Amino acid sequence: MLSFEEALSRLQRGAPTVAEVEWLPTLATAGRVLAQAQHATVDAPPLDNSAMDGYALAVVDVPAAATRLPVSQRIPAGSVGTRLQPGTAARLFTGAPIPPGADAVVMQELCAHAGNEVVINHLPQVGEHIRRAGSDIAAGSEILPAGQRLRPQDTALAASVGIAQLPVFRRLRVAVLFTGDELRMPGEPLPPGAIYNANRFLLTALLERLGCEVRDHGQVPDDFAATRAALRKAARDSDLILTSGGVSVGEADHVKAAVEAEGRLDMWKIAIKPGKPLAFGQINADVGEVAFIGLPGNPVSSFVTFLMLVRPFVLRRQGVGQITPASYLLRADFDWLQPDARREFLRARSGADGGVELFANQSSGVLTSAVWGDGLVDNPPQQVIRRGDTVRFLPFSELLG
Repeated sequence: MLSFEEALSRLQRGAPTVAEVEWLPTLATAGRVLAQAQHATVDAPPLDNSAMDGYALAVVDVPAAATRLPVSQRIPAGSVGTRLQPGTAARLFTGAPIPPGADAVVMQELCAHAGNEVVINHLPQVGEHIRRAGSDIAAGSEILPAGQRLRPQDTALAASVGIAQLPVFRRLRVAVLFTGDELRMPGEPLPPGAIYNANRFLLTALLERLGCEVRDHGQVPDDFAATRAALRKAARDSDLILTSGGVSVGEADHVKAAVEAEGRLDMWKIAIKPGKPLAFGQINADVGEVAFIGLPGNPVSSFVTFLMLVRPFVLRRQGVGQITPASYLLRADFDWLQPDARREFLRARSGADGGVELFANQSSGVLTSAVWGDGLVDNPPQQVIRRGDTVRFLPFSELLG
């Protein structure tokens, strides 16, 4: 069996970044992947400005506490004052530019109004409460690297230096299709032997969370010719074809043979639990080869293999630079005394006190474990875990987006 690391490496080697780049309004780019590094066009802040509501003054004019100074001007945010007259103060507000001649701001709580004067009840220091021009961002400096999946704060940063449009990779087009005469959709009658198609909902939602453009090709009958036709159709306008189930050698499992007829296929047994079987290959199309990944049919196995193997493949195709999810070392509030020879990803839930507990039933057929939990414990092969040990925890919040 392939190790998890080797399987991940092979998938990464087969995951070229999409070539097409779109220029979009910055306001519409959250969640997209930046194609080119961005640099500041201006200093931020553009001028020295006040960090407080208060009074701008020259430190030399306040030799002692309780000094009185006439207020010579008022500067709201968005306005620019005139040079400060010696021996006076300027009333100004947070974000307002510092007038020439002033070298400190005294916050209003340390001052007292006295008609047209202000009483300064504080000995200021030069530079106090002044945000210097370029102290956050210097013009010309890199603010966002290529490969950044843009978060709200990233688009705000671009906007703060006047960038109106951003170059982003186009969305990855992923076709999903599902084989099995036993599958039914919720709302349809469920005859004996039939099951509801949970994986259609699972994989579609997971791909959409990653920002993919999902093409749902629906359910394909357990028929070789129909499966080949579905693969050809899916390959016409997709970057990746994703399926679940149907890649074994059973009499009704036609995906493996259909993929081999339309391209090439590698069947991997990966030393992980759940989710040992995985298929990776290519479908021939007019536009070139289109990647194919076949996941296990069990929903929990499909869920875990997607998070740990398909997710990084998709992110790499999208052009994302950082694809390794953050993990945390937490205290095990459980015993795991009969580990598997394979690397295990155990459905778990973290607590506010730094501990983590396991769902009682770790069977790959128990989808409720993925709903109850908020992450996975990544357990090395044959690793016994005793209560109080430190374990590596991968939160779903890191794996689902």
